Amino acid sequence: MMVLSPIMELALDAAALRQRVLADNIANAETPYFRRSDVRFADVLTEAVRRHTFVGKRTDPRHLPIGEVSHPRIQVVQEGRLTNSNAQSNVDLDYEMAAMAQNALWYQALVQQTSKALEKYARVLEGR
Repeated sequence: MMVLSPIMELALDAAALRQRVLADNIANAETPYFRRSDVRFADVLTEAVRRHTFVGKRTDPRHLPIGEVSHPRIQVVQEGRLTNSNAQSNVDLDYEMAAMAQNALWYQALVQQTSKALEKYARVLEGR
């Protein structure tokens, strides 16, 4: 569902996915040979913002050009090496918990920005 900008939608989707991936890392911390995963979206968002162009079909030359941002794929990457020699997982619980807290703050900031933008739209529609 595209409520605002495709960039904001992509950022919210990436943050939600990252929260699930970090939770999966924590859940499997004691699983032998488990390799932690993470979501790369800072680079993806930068790329999406860089490529953001307005392309669309105009029915009248006086219309502003419109269009969508191409949605780059959010990548879940897996660390390839195990950190300890006894074949345990490479999950550092302290790191995962800190990353989860940071991601939750990021997600909350995105939600607040979306909420403020929707409030502006509501005021415009109500004529205030």
